[in-house]
Amino acid sequence: MALQLESLESPKKVLQGCMSSNGYHSRSSRSHNLRSLFSLFSSDLAIDLGTANTLVFAAGKGIVVNEPSIVALNKNTGEVEAVGKEAKEMLGRTPGNIVAIRPMKDGVIADFKVTEKMLNYFIQKAHGRKMLVHPRIVIGVPSEITQVEKRAVEDSAYRAKASEVYLVEQAMVAAVGAGLPITEPGGNMVVDIGGGTTDIAVISLSGIVYSRSVRMAGNQMDEAIMNYLKRKYNLLIGERTGEHIKMELGSAYPLDRPVTMEIKGRNLIEGVPKTITIDDSEIRESLAECISTIMNAIRVALERTPPELSADISDRGIVLTGGGALIKNLDKRIREETGLPVSVADDPLASVVLGTGKMLSDFRLLRKIKID
Repeated sequence: MALQLESLESPKKVLQGCMSSNGYHSRSSRSHNLRSLFSLFSSDLAIDLGTANTLVFAAGKGIVVNEPSIVALNKNTGEVEAVGKEAKEMLGRTPGNIVAIRPMKDGVIADFKVTEKMLNYFIQKAHGRKMLVHPRIVIGVPSEITQVEKRAVEDSAYRAKASEVYLVEQAMVAAVGAGLPITEPGGNMVVDIGGGTTDIAVISLSGIVYSRSVRMAGNQMDEAIMNYLKRKYNLLIGERTGEHIKMELGSAYPLDRPVTMEIKGRNLIEGVPKTITIDDSEIRESLAECISTIMNAIRVALERTPPELSADISDRGIVLTGGGALIKNLDKRIREETGLPVSVADDPLASVVLGTGKMLSDFRLLRKIKID
């Protein structure tokens, strides 16, 4: 992290400090002082560039941006009409000349130009719209990201005026954000269920022993619910409604008390608006395939873990992070099928960005875990 000055001396004094009694200090001392001067104007950022939401953590301030990864573009002019929450409100409701785009797909950049515009907007927002900001940025990315995808993320960040960019694996920083002791010689297992990918990792001594990323997560669950209602009730619903149903009724294991919900959509046969009532068992049925895919990935991870670390995991258990960790009774289902203790992180939605944020003040750890 940029070295902060003990007392905020005037930039003039800092520059004078670069000169010693005989005229010059060593080059390292001079660059140190210039960096101190630079840190007066820069604020390092940690970004969780998610498929569903983008979170930005500013050094010394905490989480300053938490908005959907959506951009509304005007097709005629190519101008950005809205980003984040405002753009999400427009999903499925835009006139012909405005399109709401999700530039991230399955945890990686699908639309390079739009991602750059979105990043630029969020960085400016994090810095209170200051234009002359060139922060150092740490970004969490899925573990099985390709070299091409890595380059795309870095390039987008550099074009959005970053001075340095570091990439870290989401599962690793999610473990840090969830408070796991990753630097110790013991096995920690984390399952980060995001919007586009589920990242599973076994971590020991600040290193990843096993990691896997499956493209099955929150967005695929929303689609599964939309397809189920289309098939069973001929009811067409939008993305936002699908997500709302998942959050209200989605579960991985029978609930203690059944829950029902009224859903409004369009009848596909008659073409008119229609309202139906569904219960949690139907949504559980629609999510069955998504949940089994995640369960299989967890099983494979446990099979591939070295025996010494397996023993640690059977004591410490599995930690769930990401928005998908909030699916009702998911922890119960994993506990039932693996026989291991399972816990949900204190703030699962922010685990990745909080862990990435910790890297800003721990450069030694960042050097160890950054992706080359």
